[in-house]
Amino acid sequence: MTMNHSGGRRRPPTIHDVAREAGVSRGTVSRVLNGGHYVSPSAQEAVNAAIRKTGYVVNRHARSLITGRSDSIGFLLTEPQERLFEDPNFNVLLRGCTQALAAHDIPLLLMVAGTEDERRRIARYITAGHVDGVLLVSSHSGDPVAERLRKAGVPLVACGKPIGLGSKVSYVAADDRDGARDMVRHLLSLGRRRIGVVTGPLDTPGGVERLAGYREVLTEAGIEVDERLIVSGDYSRSSGEAGAERLLDRAPDMDAVFVASDLMAQGVLTVLQRSGRRVPEDVAVGGFDDSPAATAASPELTTIRQPWDRISAEMVRVLLAQISGEDPAAVILPTELVKRRST
Repeated sequence: MTMNHSGGRRRPPTIHDVAREAGVSRGTVSRVLNGGHYVSPSAQEAVNAAIRKTGYVVNRHARSLITGRSDSIGFLLTEPQERLFEDPNFNVLLRGCTQALAAHDIPLLLMVAGTEDERRRIARYITAGHVDGVLLVSSHSGDPVAERLRKAGVPLVACGKPIGLGSKVSYVAADDRDGARDMVRHLLSLGRRRIGVVTGPLDTPGGVERLAGYREVLTEAGIEVDERLIVSGDYSRSSGEAGAERLLDRAPDMDAVFVASDLMAQGVLTVLQRSGRRVPEDVAVGGFDDSPAATAASPELTTIRQPWDRISAEMVRVLLAQISGEDPAAVILPTELVKRRST
């Protein structure tokens, strides 16, 4: 702790110290701190230099009493807590959103609500004004959180299009359907014709859109969609294992499988190898996400890359615009096929 010459604790610099150092009024400093409106460029430059020299740090609590804002954003994951640690996509997205907000000097609060009771408690916390807006991740249909927050007037941006809310809620999403189409076309180009699929949860937009892309490409290729080759998962590795076991039982002649997440694909690889199938010689495997799970797999996964850095940056941009008064917006970002050794 820094001490003054008399042995006491040095007080932190105040807005008055900044004003004195910059040679401007306290009101000018306050306007700079609150967005720089009605401040000349020279005065703004002097205030910023004085802030750096004095080491002044904004008192967020005091400012929130004046502005009515918390100066913080919530990152709300509506999944069981263990999924945060199991699924690498959530951590990648959380890191990206944290970095994007750091550029605006805004802290991010992580909130996990995997049960209805947790969702009710967190919705009360949010609507009480403890955060200025919410980045919502993994919204299932029937999940009331997005609708509760929307009705309460809380600025909100979802990762993926919330089912049933349409244009009422801002969202940022990768083009799930187009990514799935690219993967299935790739498997067909390798001469594979008995292509199974392990879908994501069919009460989520990603689950629905990736299955739709699979069906569309097979139909366009003149291949009848065999319902025995379609099983559902929940994006966990264990559901990938269970899905692969069901596929092999139903269709032992399967020569390829499109898996709607890399983590599930790891489970599929385990089961295929345990059954004596060689990958990719006997069964080609394609994933989705290009998460760390894709390169940790053996063999490394051919997959669909979601642009996580852009998704997180766009979620933050759209949310901050909404907090400033802009209307809800939707952003769809392109995906990319990444070829590795599993196909």
